[in-house]
Parts: sequence; structure tokens; C-alpha cells
Amino acid sequence: MLIYGDETAADTSPDGMKAMVDGYQEFERWLDDRGIKRGAEALWPTDRATTIRIRGDEAITTDGPFAETKEQLGGFYLLECDHLDDAILAARRCPGSERGAIEIRPVVDLSGFREGA
Repeated sequence: MLIYGDETAADTSPDGMKAMVDGYQEFERWLDDRGIKRGAEALWPTDRATTIRIRGDEAITTDGPFAETKEQLGGFYLLECDHLDDAILAARRCPGSERGAIEIRPVVDLSGFREGA
């Protein structure tokens, strides 16, 4: 579950930050009650991003995100859900869905391609 939102629209006042943290703590408890959370991280804003591109033998490093967008990737949850409907239910409960967008994307199972498999 990728969480996108407009960094410039975030309420960074003490009350706004407390409301956001409270909302995510409640969401975390909901996920824990269902036992589906496998990981989660918040990401620093895009002004802390570095993008790397390899072109031939040259590594090109650029400050900032890969692309200019209206909404930026702010964090993610790794969930283990039996059905897409379960992931959609979780995304609907995520506080980030109220002002931004949640992208649900399945993890690719590469276990059949690993050495010795």
C-alpha cells in the first residue's frame, strides 16, 4: 500500500501533526488486530530525495524526486492480505486516503527464480 499526498498541503502545526499521528496510531491498531501488517515506513519529503540514473558507465545523481508530481510518495505499508478486497478495506481506513491517494500493488513472488529453487 503506497501512500501519496501533496507535501505542501500537510498541516505541520503541532495540532495538525498530533491529529495525523493519532490517526495513524489508530490505523496501526486496526491492522494489528487483523494481523496483516508485515512492515511500514514513513518517508522524508522529496526535498531529501536523491535520484540515481546509470547511463553507460556514468552514474548521474540528481537532488530531488524522480519526477515532478502533484502528489508525492510519503510512506508505505506492507500488508499480507488474502484478497484484494481486504487490501482495499485497509486502504479505505488509512488516514492518507482522506487527502491523498493509496495505491495497492501486489508483491511479485520471485521465489521460483532464486538460486537453488
